[in-house]
Amino acid sequence: MMTLEPKNKKALLRTALGLEKADLAVVNCRLVNVFTGEIYPAVVYVKDGFIAHVEDSCLEGPYDAETVYDGQGRYLIPGLIDSHMHIESSMTTPVEFSRITLPYGVTTVVADAHEIANVFGVEGIKSFMSQKTEQDIFWAIPSSVPATNEMLETPGAFLYPEDAAKIASAPGVLCLGEIMNFKDLCAEGYSRTREMIRLCRQAAPLMRIEGHCPGLSGEDLNRFIYEGVDADHTQQTTQTVLEKADLGMFLELQLKSLRPEVVKVVCDKVLYENVALVTDDTMADKLAESQLNGIVKNAVEAGMPVEKAIYCATWTPARRMHLDDRGMIAPGKIADFALLESLEEMQPVMVFKSGSCVYEKGVLEEEQAEIQAGKLTEKQVEKVFSVGDFPEHFYHSVHCRSAVKEDFQIKVENRSAVFAEVNVIKISDFGTATTPVTRRLSVKNGYICWKEAGLSLAVVYERHGKNGNIAKALVEGTLKTPGAAATTWSHDSHNLLVVGNSEEDMELAQKKVRELQGGYVVYAGGKLAAQTALPIGGILSDQPMSVLGEQLGQVRKAMEDLGYDNNNVIMSMSTLCLPVSPRLKLTDFGLLEVKTQEKVPLIQNYFDKNGMRI
Repeated sequence: MMTLEPKNKKALLRTALGLEKADLAVVNCRLVNVFTGEIYPAVVYVKDGFIAHVEDSCLEGPYDAETVYDGQGRYLIPGLIDSHMHIESSMTTPVEFSRITLPYGVTTVVADAHEIANVFGVEGIKSFMSQKTEQDIFWAIPSSVPATNEMLETPGAFLYPEDAAKIASAPGVLCLGEIMNFKDLCAEGYSRTREMIRLCRQAAPLMRIEGHCPGLSGEDLNRFIYEGVDADHTQQTTQTVLEKADLGMFLELQLKSLRPEVVKVVCDKVLYENVALVTDDTMADKLAESQLNGIVKNAVEAGMPVEKAIYCATWTPARRMHLDDRGMIAPGKIADFALLESLEEMQPVMVFKSGSCVYEKGVLEEEQAEIQAGKLTEKQVEKVFSVGDFPEHFYHSVHCRSAVKEDFQIKVENRSAVFAEVNVIKISDFGTATTPVTRRLSVKNGYICWKEAGLSLAVVYERHGKNGNIAKALVEGTLKTPGAAATTWSHDSHNLLVVGNSEEDMELAQKKVRELQGGYVVYAGGKLAAQTALPIGGILSDQPMSVLGEQLGQVRKAMEDLGYDNNNVIMSMSTLCLPVSPRLKLTDFGLLEVKTQEKVPLIQNYFDKNGMRI
């Protein structure tokens, strides 16, 4: 249990009894009671950062408080709690993430830092945990570093069960982050994942065990739960919601799960107690618009009653993570709350963290505009924006060689072949799951004619300086016009990935990412179309979110202009290297069938001019 208590309980009690003046009274507001669904006039009194008293009253003052804030009839809701998310998905640091998301009413997050862990291991995790933020950031222990094992992919570091056990007892650690490696979890004999669960539970008996189990059902799902994993945040359908809920799983619904039919099942079956709304990943350009508050809005638009959507973004995640000191507007709880003009829009006009105002509409916007206009001095910018402290070597982590033309050709072993049957990764226009397909391609002069078939080529370079691996795969459904994209933000091992259908642009893109020491770049016609530098570990920006968001938006548009068709092209490309996300993926060791964790050859068969296998 992770519960903060008032330093002076006596003072809080005296304030509640009207014997001592409150620090703050929020009056003339409409409290949204997420338990009853009622909305009514209320006065909230705060002392030493905690709620002392909630008065269901329409009475006018005087109010016995040092500061009285007139809510002007606005809606008062608890601070939002994002219980499953990754700061690195926003390509920024904890300090900047906190600054940007507090104005959305997000006062608490539980962050799984497995991206920085895959680059720098325990050192990376500690670099995040040491950052001082206004927002309460609690931590999930990365369970899968790497996501599979060192024979299938090469990360920058490894996190062993003993490492996880040491982190488990650190302040602010709430759970073991998403268990991904089903094959290892259920392996006969020794299992690194089972040992990690055992040691973490030994260090912290109440620790929650989070899961990542897309596509698991029946016996496999039962086995997953049996081993102690009782939550899932991956994309859900009506069928998976029912099956997992029946088996007692806690469901963390992110945007791609908030389809009307899925929300209807949650509502019809009254599953609110077992559901939390989460972001999982929020791209930097989307963070300029919303974070968890946007997910609440999406849930309501999909059919969830607004008071239940707020409930699933406040109290259920708090209870799930044993955060018994927040998630509601009630005496003795931390004074985290937001005032809204409209429940439909879910955009706060004022946010309080531990009883202090951390956001008032208009102030942050003015600061951002001044940064953009270059009106602030360097010292003034530092007060508004800070990267946080990282070791110098975090800025020099890309150690692969420069690309050469031959990297973007597929040479055949059988020189007499006229055709080759190849395994292809087919992307979808929604989500990150891929479909394995086979295609028969022409062979000329000993090389496969993949461009003539309308395919793109994906090339992964091991970039941590460990083995220099290079692996290739053919991809269907990405770029339709000549160009290339390259990135080191490629889940979860974050090796350097290039995807394209122009050898010239692919070579230029790879070299640009090396030059930047990490980033996301797009080339078309031999020219740089867009770039986002990510110099901290190859995955994080050192720029304010206003700058980073604009840059990533340009990258997104440039990829879409080249014909990449997906609801989130950034995540679609970046998860081509994620070997725990269905179904066929590419690591620096080659193609991998996700469920079986078996390697798949790029070239399946060769054929002669008559179509006979040779």
